[in-house]
Amino acid sequence: MKDSEPMREPDSFPTITERYACLEVSRKQSFYEIDRPGQFLVSEEELLTEHLLEVYLNEQLTMKLVCTPQYLAELVLGRLLTEGIIRRADEVKTLHICEYGRRARVYLTDERSHKERRFVETTPSCCTGSHILNDLFVTNRELLPVRPIPWKAEWIFALAEAFAKGMPLHEKTWGTHSCFLARESELLFACEDIGRHNALDKVIGYALRQGIDLSRCIVYSSGRIPTDMTVKAIRAGIPILASKAVPTTESVALAEQYGLTLLCAARRDRMRLYAGSRPLDL
Repeated sequence: MKDSEPMREPDSFPTITERYACLEVSRKQSFYEIDRPGQFLVSEEELLTEHLLEVYLNEQLTMKLVCTPQYLAELVLGRLLTEGIIRRADEVKTLHICEYGRRARVYLTDERSHKERRFVETTPSCCTGSHILNDLFVTNRELLPVRPIPWKAEWIFALAEAFAKGMPLHEKTWGTHSCFLARESELLFACEDIGRHNALDKVIGYALRQGIDLSRCIVYSSGRIPTDMTVKAIRAGIPILASKAVPTTESVALAEQYGLTLLCAARRDRMRLYAGSRPLDL
């Protein structure tokens, strides 16, 4: 592991207040277990709870996010960036999350008119009911190519090892996706959520909040990589996206077009390189 390098200081951090604490992420649920020989047993297990977060931008209800109620500020910041609403943390003036974690109020520094901004919603390939409710704050910004960085296969294998060790909520419920943020061999952050898109947004939001330069980072996801996941990584400027699961042909083409190194089926002993340059150590 390398010594931690100083974090990049953004122009200014948004003022973030979070009043919620210890929200319920899972609860016991009883059920009947029926096996093939015909036994009918009563049992129970821990199941995830679904949390609904409403996001208001400059007093306009703009998004409803179904999520796991952890790292909610990071989720909001990451979603604002991956939806093209902001490019930097300093474009957010304030972010406030209520004591129940049900409402996020965001005020942007850009108060110009949004009347000429165009927007077409893409339905995400996600298992949750997250929705964008209006186009008032979505910009017409085009995707920009990411800057490729040299990388080593061992860094990806190390992230796969970390994933294989398990995450707390997944160990309890078997119902979450995980996402890891790393810089070379240094693991910076890990999180879980009911949806893989949310988990990726939380990682991106954490980097924004902490002033971490995403253009030097690697992200490892537990979920499959369709185009909407690839777009999130490209919009955030992440040069390397790895996953335990598989991509689609469209996401591979998108990664090639925008210079994203895409590694899938990344396990502890092997991985598949779909786009980008070969690793330095092989």
